[in-house]
Amino acid sequence: MTKNNTETAVILLSGGLDSLVALDYVKKSGLYNIVLALTFDYGQKALKNETESSKNICEYYDIKHKVIKLDWLKEITQTALVSEKHIPQENLNTDESAKSVWVPNRNALFINIAACFCDTYGYKHIIFGANKDEGRNFSDNTEIFRNEISELFKSSTLVKPDVIAPLINYSKDDIVKIAVENAVPLELVWSCYKSGNIHCGECESCKYLKRALIANHCEKYVDILFEKCKLNL
Repeated sequence: MTKNNTETAVILLSGGLDSLVALDYVKKSGLYNIVLALTFDYGQKALKNETESSKNICEYYDIKHKVIKLDWLKEITQTALVSEKHIPQENLNTDESAKSVWVPNRNALFINIAACFCDTYGYKHIIFGANKDEGRNFSDNTEIFRNEISELFKSSTLVKPDVIAPLINYSKDDIVKIAVENAVPLELVWSCYKSGNIHCGECESCKYLKRALIANHCEKYVDILFEKCKLNL
């Protein structure tokens, strides 16, 4: 791994829409050189698909990929993304339904792990795919969170990496539009909360993605990712 390059960056990569488009956005901006992508195994139901998608994305962009196992996080996570609880299909515009897919301190934990790599190898930036839609319901997808955790690293690390969220002011519709305009390989995405051969089309993450694809006239990707599955919009 490269050391002491002030332009190098680490990205949190789940294989989903936001992290893929954030990666492409940053790569094409030329501002940062993404040298490492981290995918986290915390026992999530979609782990197999997320890992495969992230691996394929890293091969496409020629970026080193590392999977971090967090067995202890699986043990303490009781929400539907990990446990046997049913993944809700209702809209996540309530605190109660948002809590049903909350993983304890997830983004802060993942970003802190990325900061460890920064401190060791001299990387100066950490990139993650926070966006406006999820920021309405999840506090760790907001500008306040990004600023606060960047400030923390000024005292908790030697390198003092800056946390970058290039899509934080964009909605899902905006993000798909950016993807289309920049020929991002959306066929590599896995955004579903579940694992399988195609996206389930029922969980909230699927609904966000499919609505955004339809809004941007991306029927080709609707067919690829959902295989024309019926979805109540």
